[in-house]
Amino acid sequence: MRNRNPVVCLRGTTQSYHRQTAAKRIRQAEAVPDLLHAVPGPPHRYLYATSLSTIALCIGLWIRAKTIGEDERANAERRALFVGLWPPMFWLIGDTVRHRDRRRRSGLARRLRVG
Repeated sequence: MRNRNPVVCLRGTTQSYHRQTAAKRIRQAEAVPDLLHAVPGPPHRYLYATSLSTIALCIGLWIRAKTIGEDERANAERRALFVGLWPPMFWLIGDTVRHRDRRRRSGLARRLRVG
C-alpha cells in the first residue's frame, strides 16, 4: 500500500510545493524572451543596435565628464562607467534570443520533415 503522507523538507514544506514554485519560476523566466517576439522583425538585431548605441552613449558621457567642473567630475565618470557595463549585457541577451530562434526553427523543420 502506498504511503499517503507527503514528504516534508526541513522547512516544513512539501515536495509538491517546491515543484510548483520551480515550475512558476521557469514560466516567469521564459516570459521575457516571449515579450521580445512581440516586436516586429528579428529582436536580436534591436538588442545588438542597443548595445552599440550604449557604447556611443558611454563615450559621450565620458567626454562630457571631462568638460565639467571638478566637483561633479567623479560622479559623471562613475555614470559613464556604469553605462559602459550595459553593452555586453544587451549583446548577450541578443545572442540568447538569436540562438533560441534558431533552435525553434530547427525543431520546427525537423517536425515538418518527420511529418
